[in-house]
Amino acid sequence: MSAKEELREVSQQLNKASKLHKQQAKKVAAISRKEYAKGGGVRKPDVMPKGKGMKRPTKKGAGMTEKGIRAYRKANPGSKLQGAVTGKVEPGSKDAKRRKSFCARSAGQMKKFPKAARDPNSRLRQARKRWKC
Repeated sequence: MSAKEELREVSQQLNKASKLHKQQAKKVAAISRKEYAKGGGVRKPDVMPKGKGMKRPTKKGAGMTEKGIRAYRKANPGSKLQGAVTGKVEPGSKDAKRRKSFCARSAGQMKKFPKAARDPNSRLRQARKRWKC
């Protein structure tokens, strides 16, 4: 087999592989479009219920009330939203870990929003106080 024939054969194989790759890329794109349309891979925004008594007043420590938590769970099935950890907790317990996690997240918010961090009556500061951060 001459060099020209070998080059022609390799070229044909490359063309076949290129066509196959394009077909597979189209299939993947079509599947991902279907998933996107169904909502798979794209998180829908949570519905935050509005109404009287859903949020605790700032003076009473901000955050959501039990009524607000129930309404949120009803509006967002499968939600695992829980109320604030306000009482005494055993070190290393689930509640202690939730408190530690909230305090860490809200400390980041204090850095991101220095105006709220300086204001002792801001919802952020009041919520941190209620969580005993």
